[in-house]
Amino acid sequence: MWVQLHQLKYFVAVAEVRHFTQAADLVGITQPSLSKQIHALEDGLGAPLFERVRGNIALTAAGEVLLPLAKRILADVDTATREVQELVGLRRGRVRLGATPSLATSLAPPVLRRFRDAHPTIDLRVEESGSQDLVRDLLRGDLDLALIIMPAQGTDPGLRADPILRESLVVASVEELPMAPGAAQLRVDDLRDQPMVMFREGYDLRDATIQACREAGFEPTIAVDGGEMDAVLSFVEAGLGVALVPGIVVARRAGVRVTRLAPPGVRRTIAVARRRDVVPTHAGRELRRILLEYVRDATTDGDLPPGVEPL
Repeated sequence: MWVQLHQLKYFVAVAEVRHFTQAADLVGITQPSLSKQIHALEDGLGAPLFERVRGNIALTAAGEVLLPLAKRILADVDTATREVQELVGLRRGRVRLGATPSLATSLAPPVLRRFRDAHPTIDLRVEESGSQDLVRDLLRGDLDLALIIMPAQGTDPGLRADPILRESLVVASVEELPMAPGAAQLRVDDLRDQPMVMFREGYDLRDATIQACREAGFEPTIAVDGGEMDAVLSFVEAGLGVALVPGIVVARRAGVRVTRLAPPGVRRTIAVARRRDVVPTHAGRELRRILLEYVRDATTDGDLPPGVEPL
């Protein structure tokens, strides 16, 4: 018996949400129809793929083996479909770009403008989120490329991440912060007794802030926890605490004071990432080429965002 692509799609949906009714809603069919197709897939493969454990859905050993293969097959089919659509010279197709909030407002706009000018009929989709979330979406096949911050421990082996820029963080506050005697710039240690506004889980800025404080020998005093970029800056503007943020995102906030950190400061490496096991589409390759071209031109012309330097 032939395995049908839609059966693999339904299988992956159930495996990801571990619930037949929710998976049916996700793929747009009724729960009985989905269950019927899963049973047909199991019959064709000659092995059960799911089992109920204390009321929960779990993968069997056969299901565990099939899941990564099914995801790869579906991703390859999606790539092949888009490749065929794009053979007419990038006149059709789509490209899905992820970017962190600071990069979505600084680096992404001029790059996407260049891409749109060159390929006006390509469908552009952008997702703004923290690096950890973007990596997850890349691995799931929901993005073609992403501008991420390289974690200290390195990226997931399933990704190819090419470093392109380095970005420095600054201290955002509403009042001038006290510095060590004789110092011209703040040190991380000067934040020891300062209430801090912290980004939510999933933001690499949260990890960078906590790591910088611990390397300076203290745990941050968290005044407000769990914000996203706009919320964090608004909390800072309201005087609730200080935050470590990329310089570019506070350049346009009149009510926020920016203070640079003394060397070595807190710096992050910006990379362009994609899935290693999926061949990029024509549109994806072209967007990456234009991105690297823009970085080269901006470096030459001195037009990189504040606090950003080439590698």
